[in-house]
Amino acid sequence: MDFSFGQLIAVGVGYLSLFFLVAYFTERGLIPASVVRHPATYTLSLGIFASGWAIYGAVGFAHDFGYNFLAYYLGMTGAFILAPIMLAPILRLTQTYQLGSLADLLSFRYRSPMVGTVVTITMLIGIQPLLALQIQAVANAANVLTPEIELEQPAFWFVLVIILFAMLFGARHITAREKHEGLVVAIAFESIAKLVMFLIIGVVLLFKVFGGPAGLTEWLSFHPEQLVSLYQPLAEGPWRSLIAAFFVAAVVMPHVYHMAYTENLDPKALLTASWGLPLYLFCMALPVLIITWAAAELRLQGNPEHFTLLVPRVLDADWLSLLAFIAGVSASSGVIIVCTLSLSAMMLNHLVLPLAPFNRTTHLYSWLLWTRRLLIAAIVLVSFAFYNLMENRHTLSELGFLSFSATMQFFPGLVGVLLWPKANRDGFLAGLAAGLSVWLFGLLIPELLNIDNNITTLLIGDLIPTFDDNYSIATFAVALNFMIFGLVSLLTESSPEEDQAAQTCNVDNLRRPQRWSLSVGSAKEFVERLTKPLGKRTAEREVELALNDLAMSVEENRPYALRRLRDQLESNLSGLLGPAVAHDVLADAIPYVIQSNEDGTQDIHFIESRLEEYKDKLTGLAGELDSLRRYHRQTLQDLPVGVCSLGSDGEVLGWNSALEEITQVQALDILGSQITHLRQPWSQLFSEFIDESERTTQKEVTLAGHKRWISLHQALINLGSPNSTQVGQVIVVEDTTEIKVLEQQVTHNERLASVGRLAAGVAHEIGNPITGIDCLAQNLKYDSNEPEVLDTAQQILDQTKRITRIVQSLVSFSHSGSTTIQPEPIAIRDSIQEAIDLLALSRSADSVEFVNQASTEHWVQGDQQRLTQVFINLLSNACDAMETGGRIEVSSSLISFGVQVIVTDNGCGIPAEVLSQIFEPFVTTKDPGKGTGLGLSLVYSIIEEHNGHIEVESPIDSENGGTRVTIKLPRAQTVTQREA
Repeated sequence: MDFSFGQLIAVGVGYLSLFFLVAYFTERGLIPASVVRHPATYTLSLGIFASGWAIYGAVGFAHDFGYNFLAYYLGMTGAFILAPIMLAPILRLTQTYQLGSLADLLSFRYRSPMVGTVVTITMLIGIQPLLALQIQAVANAANVLTPEIELEQPAFWFVLVIILFAMLFGARHITAREKHEGLVVAIAFESIAKLVMFLIIGVVLLFKVFGGPAGLTEWLSFHPEQLVSLYQPLAEGPWRSLIAAFFVAAVVMPHVYHMAYTENLDPKALLTASWGLPLYLFCMALPVLIITWAAAELRLQGNPEHFTLLVPRVLDADWLSLLAFIAGVSASSGVIIVCTLSLSAMMLNHLVLPLAPFNRTTHLYSWLLWTRRLLIAAIVLVSFAFYNLMENRHTLSELGFLSFSATMQFFPGLVGVLLWPKANRDGFLAGLAAGLSVWLFGLLIPELLNIDNNITTLLIGDLIPTFDDNYSIATFAVALNFMIFGLVSLLTESSPEEDQAAQTCNVDNLRRPQRWSLSVGSAKEFVERLTKPLGKRTAEREVELALNDLAMSVEENRPYALRRLRDQLESNLSGLLGPAVAHDVLADAIPYVIQSNEDGTQDIHFIESRLEEYKDKLTGLAGELDSLRRYHRQTLQDLPVGVCSLGSDGEVLGWNSALEEITQVQALDILGSQITHLRQPWSQLFSEFIDESERTTQKEVTLAGHKRWISLHQALINLGSPNSTQVGQVIVVEDTTEIKVLEQQVTHNERLASVGRLAAGVAHEIGNPITGIDCLAQNLKYDSNEPEVLDTAQQILDQTKRITRIVQSLVSFSHSGSTTIQPEPIAIRDSIQEAIDLLALSRSADSVEFVNQASTEHWVQGDQQRLTQVFINLLSNACDAMETGGRIEVSSSLISFGVQVIVTDNGCGIPAEVLSQIFEPFVTTKDPGKGTGLGLSLVYSIIEEHNGHIEVESPIDSENGGTRVTIKLPRAQTVTQREA
């Protein structure tokens, strides 16, 4: 039965609505992310390549040209089998620099807005036959199912519906650079739907016409001419040209490029597609021959491209014909939607934006959105006009080959992108002009105007040789393109920007041009510079997006980070405005300060990052050099001394782990910055040292309240001869605090030894006169009976005894420091009193009250002189911690295993940050020159040698401060035995 036109419209709109709902549910998050981002989804979305030709045209091509129809599948299969070599580099470039179309890629590589414009116009012309093919496929299918309608009617309605859905799919986001996850899933659904429907058609026909696989085998054995008709065109046909055309289509066709690169959510999915897509295309090819042989068995007449629809009708399987119609609508609509999406981006970036004053609008994103929608509608309408111009005179295969042969003209330019750094803009444009001219006058114009090739030859002379078929013309056009492209590129010079882009694109090149500086000093200035060309709101948003992409702060001011920010901004704007416009905007607003081409100015950080990306790909000598680089880098990183390398402009290029530990500055925080960006005291320390003429020096710095001694050494880096230009310097940093402290300790010990020797001499010299005075006082006492004289004599005797006791203390102190303890019973009170008497000689102790409450009954086992030294140090520290009128109390008590001595003062106390390390050498709270920090360390050592224990508590009172020192010492053996 025949279907009404209304039924077909309802079916088509219903299917496309389902198509749209899949995309809508995806964007609403109703489809799990694991499905959306699964490699299989990406692989199926590449099934967009199987257009309406795969449903209808492939059957007609197989009928006329036999196995040549497989070239359609084999070309794409070959491209994706070589994905790691051919497609992966393109994917890396498109994602790194947000190149959303082939025009973006080529204009980026050849650094020319003209290239983008020419590629866009060429693509618009070359893709029209492919879009007209989709319209013709659906219109003819509708006409087969509803013969009473005119072809223009279904074509017109199909175009209107496609314009609506193309806008819904492709122009729903604010910016063109955003990923369309809904579109990817919808195209994957479309690929599954058309494959399932096409396979159902093939399976049903296999069993209804032949009774199954066995029946088909038997039928072929009785009809060997069917196999001959498949093989004979293969031997004579244009299969080489077809495979080449479809091979190149994997990169250059806008719908395939868009799904393969622009909408790729995971680069690793390309590996899955390298085998998944060939498998999908193999399944799509299976029903083609079954339908062809079924038509032969049924002796079906008519256009072979309609066999997919006609065979089911002959079998009265109208539902199967309707299924074939839906499959065709699915395949054709998917191609048109994605093609117009890609082409509208190309036109916007390379035709509209270079001419439109977009910088004057305050709503740039909205303006871009509506402009793109209008472009989508215009492209579809132009395709409809092209379809009408062709008047349905050509088969789907002829239309498809026209488009594929046109896009083959971009292949030489792609070779320059990936493999040939010498290629330049002039060569690309010259080769494209030559090849495109052959295509226009040899293929498109004769087909478009329905004229003979000979007439075209009369118009342009003998510029194009006479060929037997269109495939030979297409091959000649590409060969001529390659030849002129190569010759012109070799004879002309590339611009510096082209060389830079070539180095970026070339898969084997790891070099980076100069480490140029920027004319801005902070991330905030980016907004100010971009406000004029983009508008304030757009500039703020773009800078914010770029900062978020790089995980940077708006306060960022490191030169390296600012260069990365500029590159990220250019990449983001490329996705929004196209690479040519983005490059011009950044070049005008935030230009690089280009320096002379001197050695050593390369961007070391960029080179390091590129080498890390390629570490698994480097082999041979390159791999060995990279291993050597890693070895030397790790050697510098693990050196026990700090190493900082600087560029000629003062930028920090290296900062090893030892320097991180010394300065407490992480490498990630300083690399790429100027040395002056360091926090104090390091900024001043390094800056002053760099300005000095000396190559070695030692500086004193204060860190966290502690003095540190830093040794600095610097060496200049010159590449080549010693007289060559300086390209940087290396500063070696060593923390010599421990060495300095040890030197001071030795000096202090020597000073103490000198004081001890002086004290012994003084005591000896004082002893003799004191003895004489004592004798005279005694004689005076015995020679007189007067009370006043006797009282005076007694006072003289008392003072001489005091002097004798002090002298004995000095002698005892001068003998301290012995490493061997001579244990003997010691009255702890006497040792404490001796220390008090010695300290009483100091003026600083005049205003301090000493209270000795230790018991005379408490004896300890130890060395008299060393314990006296302990109390001298403790009481001296207590004196220094108190103001006028201070009080120091010393008490003792018995504990389980010995004697406990407590020294308490009401001084200022000890800071909490010092208390935890109070017994460590050289830790002190005293002002410089008033203490060495060795006293308590010595006290701790002596107490440990006596098998005792010491602890400090400070402050005693949170309001009044104070310090309490508790010492525990073993009791004397004789005392213990006596008490027992």
